[in-house]
Amino acid sequence: MPSMKILFVADPLESFKIYKDTTFAMMREAQKRGHQVAACEMTDVRWQRGESVSAVVREIRLTGDADVWFVETGKARADLKDFDAVLMRKDPPFDSEFFYATHLLSQAEREGAKVFNSPAALRNHPEKLAILEFPQFIAPTLVTRNEADIRAFHATHGDIILKPLDGMGGMGIFKVGADGLNLGAIIETLNRDGAQTVMVQKFLPGIAQGDKRVLLIGGKPVPFCLARIPQGGEVRGNLAAGGKGVAQPISARDREIAEALGPILMARGLMLVGLDIIGESLTEINVTSPTCFQEITDQMGCDVAALFVDAVEQALEA
Repeated sequence: MPSMKILFVADPLESFKIYKDTTFAMMREAQKRGHQVAACEMTDVRWQRGESVSAVVREIRLTGDADVWFVETGKARADLKDFDAVLMRKDPPFDSEFFYATHLLSQAEREGAKVFNSPAALRNHPEKLAILEFPQFIAPTLVTRNEADIRAFHATHGDIILKPLDGMGGMGIFKVGADGLNLGAIIETLNRDGAQTVMVQKFLPGIAQGDKRVLLIGGKPVPFCLARIPQGGEVRGNLAAGGKGVAQPISARDREIAEALGPILMARGLMLVGLDIIGESLTEINVTSPTCFQEITDQMGCDVAALFVDAVEQALEA
């Protein structure tokens, strides 16, 4: 394929932990294929009357050196539509600034930019709420601001998990046992007197075997997943919460869920999706900046970044 100019909208390059960073793995694979890599942050993006959406862009070259992993070869303002692909890789939280960013990127799309994942799809797929569209694959789940509803759900299901809709990396996740110990305090903390919506799910004992990250690329499942296994009495498997990442082949149930959701999500403009699956149940649909490429590649030898860049190239050729 001819050389492409690819713009990564991401967090500051200086903050990357390149031994595990998925965006870095994408950049490395793109450069290996002869594509030109550039990066910007959302603070660099501008839309002014009479102009296209643009950004102050850093053109970079990866060095292969772990200590100084890139050099900046140029820096200038450029229109997003002038890149062959724009990859939105800004990490959560999905706050107001992220929301506004998707609107700027939607305007860039109207001007001709090819943005992955689709900005409109990012807006329309809150990562925790999105699972409720697929009830056949999820455990008993409730989304509410109402304390009485939460208490009734607990009375029905006993062991439950409560979490905020805007959490990431395991932040704000609580487990309450059948005895209801601390349920009131946890509801107060998460619900804030009805001001904040809470997700409540039946506790899944399968978490002991890991919270599996199953990747969808171009609507198709990657054949290996990363099971993030809780450590030291934790109920959270998230790597950010100290979970241990163990790569393994996807199960028949993982594949069933992935193959059912893959074409639907791809048709909406979601080229890269991270499904979270505990045991037999889907628990989240991650679309903002799914990770785990390097862990799967390092442990299983499956080059996930190559699969992703393949999908980008195919989308641009279509």
